[in-house]
Amino acid sequence: MNTDYYAEYKDFYVEKNHVGADLSFEEALHLFELPLPVIGGIADKIRRTKCGELVTFVVDRNISYTNRCVSRCKFCAFYAKSEEESYILSKEEILRKVKETVDMGGTQILIQGGLTPEIDIEWFEDLFSAIKREFPGVQLHSLSPPEIDFIARNEGLSIRETLERLREAGLDSLPGGGAEILSDRIRMVISPDKVSADGWIEVMETAHRMGMKTTATMMFGHIERNEDIVEHLFRIRDLQTKTGGFTAFIPWTFQPKNTELYDIIKEPVAVTRYLQVLAISRIVLHSVKNIQASWLTQDFEVDKLALFFGANDFGGTILEENVVTAAGKKYKPAKVEDIIKAVKSVGRPVAQRDTGYEVL
Repeated sequence: MNTDYYAEYKDFYVEKNHVGADLSFEEALHLFELPLPVIGGIADKIRRTKCGELVTFVVDRNISYTNRCVSRCKFCAFYAKSEEESYILSKEEILRKVKETVDMGGTQILIQGGLTPEIDIEWFEDLFSAIKREFPGVQLHSLSPPEIDFIARNEGLSIRETLERLREAGLDSLPGGGAEILSDRIRMVISPDKVSADGWIEVMETAHRMGMKTTATMMFGHIERNEDIVEHLFRIRDLQTKTGGFTAFIPWTFQPKNTELYDIIKEPVAVTRYLQVLAISRIVLHSVKNIQASWLTQDFEVDKLALFFGANDFGGTILEENVVTAAGKKYKPAKVEDIIKAVKSVGRPVAQRDTGYEVL
């Protein structure tokens, strides 16, 4: 490797990120041609400048309130294939799960499910208000943009009206689920019956304009090209420039088992591809401070590596998870002490945070 040659690229990309200058499409696409250690070094230098050495994590739980979904996305193994295997959790069962989480020191509850016509907005209002009455300290980081869009259309409401009602009931912030790849060329293949890329952005921009914070995600490793990943990152970057509403970006890898795409994609992408995309996300998204590693789709050892490829956040303990595990990914909740041990093993300080990335 010609280190002098690549040093010029390193200085170029670090400086552009440092001054908040947008990369051109060609400049971003060129990152995929650089050796992995080079883009890792660029991302790590940016991370040190932007975030310092501290690694954060949150104690959280993902509650899937239903597996009924009319979207039936080709990448999803979670939705019910028959009436017999479908469910909708009761309010009492969800409250029990929230209590269990709070008793274990949890602060964040992520409630997501399917696009389900029989669940109206009043159901969510009643649920959220009940959670806030019993557990006022819990942060409800719930309902992805496709769910918000579906509820709005199902109720004949605008996106803003829907978000206003849900926020009044107790919704604090939105997770970035349902983004997959923000390219309609991709979405028409893997999720044709779900909100468009523009629709996903509209929900997030509306939330940001109302003062609600959100995260952003990207699920890659299926049929996308490098160009599609750049398009996705640019959409996130451009909205962040307008609103500043994204608290974090979380790229994670598609798990193909038990999905309709399994016939053409048998295995998740390699660790090297994950680290490449993670690092490029850090380099491109100059105005997003927090980049989260995904131990759920990788593992702790890869997450530790991710801390040197641009990530500054270890994610959550995830006391419950149903969607990725439905695709055959082995999973057990992370213990706080295990996250602390993992981060300290690579020489980095670690702290528990809340949903807004404030250290607790």
